[in-house]
Amino acid sequence: MIVRILTEGQFNLPGAHIDALNEIDNQLVDVVAEGDEAGFKSLLTKMMDLVRDNSTEVPVDELVESDLVLPEPDITLSEAAEMFVGEGLVPG
Repeated sequence: MIVRILTEGQFNLPGAHIDALNEIDNQLVDVVAEGDEAGFKSLLTKMMDLVRDNSTEVPVDELVESDLVLPEPDITLSEAAEMFVGEGLVPG
């Protein structure tokens, strides 16, 4: 799965990590709905670290469509409230 982190680039994340990514995404939907700033920041960092630590970067000069776009790492809770709703960002 090609994951884009806004302001950072694209990453090729192996399918074995999609369930873990989806689990964090579902938790993010909950903490955003609750307005839990600390929980939001913690889970967002966990999500970004999962992608960064378990994937390979797609070269900048390679044009690849992203399967998933994650927000920039410094997104605010109020900005995230528009993104992390319903099923969240990760399909499935």
